[in-house]
Amino acid sequence: MASGSSTGLIWTNETLQPLRSVGDPLADAVITELFADGGVDAMNALMREFVANEHPVPASLPAPVRDYLEQSSLLPAWADQAMIDAGSDVFWRFGPRIILILCCYSLPFCYLGKNGVPVLALTNRLGSNSRRRIVETAQMVVDCLHTGGLTSPQGRGRLTIQKVRLMHAAIRRLAPTAPTYLPEFGMPVNQEDLAGTLMSFSWIGIDGLLKLDIPLTAHDQQAYLHTWNVIGHMLGVQDGLLPATPAEAKALTNAIAVHQFGPTQDAKDLTAALIDMMAHVLPGNIFDHVPSLMIRYFLGKQQASWLGVEDGRIADLMAAPLRLLGREFGSVIEDSRVVGDIAERAGQALINSILCVERGGNRPGFAIPQQLKEVWGVNWTS
Repeated sequence: MASGSSTGLIWTNETLQPLRSVGDPLADAVITELFADGGVDAMNALMREFVANEHPVPASLPAPVRDYLEQSSLLPAWADQAMIDAGSDVFWRFGPRIILILCCYSLPFCYLGKNGVPVLALTNRLGSNSRRRIVETAQMVVDCLHTGGLTSPQGRGRLTIQKVRLMHAAIRRLAPTAPTYLPEFGMPVNQEDLAGTLMSFSWIGIDGLLKLDIPLTAHDQQAYLHTWNVIGHMLGVQDGLLPATPAEAKALTNAIAVHQFGPTQDAKDLTAALIDMMAHVLPGNIFDHVPSLMIRYFLGKQQASWLGVEDGRIADLMAAPLRLLGREFGSVIEDSRVVGDIAERAGQALINSILCVERGGNRPGFAIPQQLKEVWGVNWTS
């Protein structure tokens, strides 16, 4: 996909359904070879190695993995340095809100995919350690979007992407062996689900900022989308699934929603774990109800209800965060600027809190560059 060119595709159930049987040949071949040599034990050992040594790449990795890391390290030919820099700048300017959007819009959006969410449930990661999942996802975003994360040959973003891509291939290998996995779910982490996840970071990120009354220019939106398209390419998403414009991204997102979204118990369980995690991580009790309210604000009543986020007494629930902003409750909650102010405060508090969260075992803690801490008003220091 040349940068800025239209894919020219109209997405329908008929064009999306075949993608549910397509994986990622490059990464899948590595896992197949690794599995043939040592079975599940070899894959588990590889994942442990990645966890213990996030950066740089361990020299002790098996030869197939080292070859894969070399092959998958390059940016696509259509990647535009200036556009990536501009996309990173959007993250620098609005990082706390973007992190809150990630938790209250992007992840819930992913849970709505009725045939994709069983994979998340099977991995049993969010339910068993929701804090770790949020920290790892937020870390990937920071790694990819801070200056040089993608464009430097040894940027943390590139290395993080390569490892996530290989972990997806391991899930594709192992998830179908679970007795509860059904054929109608399709291939785990298939191309439609990969595209939907990518849209949850790119278009949903843009849409979330717009819903918070952030004045994104057309260039901001295009640059942010381009940056995530580069990330998507490196994660193994087919180039034909990388929308060239925000309008195309919105159309693909809506088409995937029509094809896949619906209520499931897995989605409700994962959302409940996410909300509970945020309520416990955010300091005090001022922001306890903000996650549920933000999920309803971003997704709307119907989709939020599919996730088990039902109507509440908004006036009572919003009283504490509104007082924090020196506001009185009224029609003001309909004002996207006020919701944006709450999102900014809650996002800062969330980042500040997860800096203190340990992921367990020998996993490194969450880390962001000092410059970002200063720009975002994050005060916690180690």
